[in-house]
Amino acid sequence: MASPVTSGSDRARRLPSSPTARRDDIAAARRSLDTERRRLERLGLELPLARCHEETRYWDFLAALHSLPTRSGPLEERGGFTWPDARVP
Repeated sequence: MASPVTSGSDRARRLPSSPTARRDDIAAARRSLDTERRRLERLGLELPLARCHEETRYWDFLAALHSLPTRSGPLEERGGFTWPDARVP
């Protein structure tokens, strides 16, 4: 794996076990990448900017994934399912 774009967006580090801390770490990684993107735009560095964009998309995906409700979340309270295979007994 290539070196991280920013130290805050290092994929090799472990995310915290707490959902709230996990979301905070993901948000911090996204902020560090946004700051780096602005720096790379000012410098006109196209290839590093493309790599930064790719990393930002990865962390945006993680943010979306970790924002989904859990089993004890609102969907279950309404009688819905949190994941397609949750219906299997």
